[in-house]
Amino acid sequence: MSERWPTEIRLSGDKRVLTVAFDGGGRFELPAEYLRVSSPSAEVQGHSPAERKVLGGKRDVAILAVEPVGNYAVKLSFDDLHDTGIFGWDYLFDLGREYRNRWSTYLRELDERGLSRDRAASAPARGKAADTGHAHGDGGCGSGRCGCH
Repeated sequence: MSERWPTEIRLSGDKRVLTVAFDGGGRFELPAEYLRVSSPSAEVQGHSPAERKVLGGKRDVAILAVEPVGNYAVKLSFDDLHDTGIFGWDYLFDLGREYRNRWSTYLRELDERGLSRDRAASAPARGKAADTGHAHGDGGCGSGRCGCH
């Protein structure tokens, strides 16, 4: 069970910021882009730390839906059709508390890989197994067709 408990979860009108406040302190405004590239899903995190993906092209992503998952998390659905990440309360708290460090690491990793936050500059070619990290053609992890879910 989570040690943290949210007292507020609110999506901004433009769907680009999720505000989360916790009992015991901590109120964070988390950009949709940051949440998308930090998704706890296998598509982003892989099945081990070595498989973690650095995603570019998510600057303009928006959150379409925030759905409760039991009493422990929310599922975020993004307008790029990603909806497999379950954000537990502790993870959301950590994302808020560690925002500066995680964001600067993300920007550095984008630069190291020659990727951009803008969609056109970093859109991967469809159907390449190397893009998904799995040898399953265009049915990459998170698509439901990779065989790992």
